[in-house]
Amino acid sequence: MNAGRILAIVFVASAASLSAQTANQTVTFQVDAINQISVAGSPSLVINTATAGSNPTQASAAATWAVTTNQSTAKITASINSAMPAGLTLQVNLSAPAGGTSAGAQTLSTTAVDVVTGITKLAQSGIAIGYTLDATPAAGVISSTSRTVTYTITGGT
Repeated sequence: MNAGRILAIVFVASAASLSAQTANQTVTFQVDAINQISVAGSPSLVINTATAGSNPTQASAAATWAVTTNQSTAKITASINSAMPAGLTLQVNLSAPAGGTSAGAQTLSTTAVDVVTGITKLAQSGIAIGYTLDATPAAGVISSTSRTVTYTITGGT
């Protein structure tokens, strides 16, 4: 065999061994509804002053909250675990995250009330919570006690 012919055979054989090979794989995925809320801080409300002839002076405290949702039109409700003593009113005011709507100051009871609505696809933290405690003289003296505030996020669509 001549050298040119051997070189051509080697070249054809090399080209055949360099051909590409592929493989395919199907990847399955999903994202479920995510609705998470958390609160931070330890609010404490103490009423200890009044102006003569007026109800005791309102007490206030602050905290923060965070939310993550991948749904549209989610909302936050709030309630307390047991009724407030006679003569006391506990209110909460959650600032709204971007795009949401705050219901403003809401009186808390054992029945849940909407505090923020219209929350859509976001993750935000450090959002303000304001608590206020009002008393009438009928409340009398009440030793330190507490109520658990339950915040619930309900997903939209």
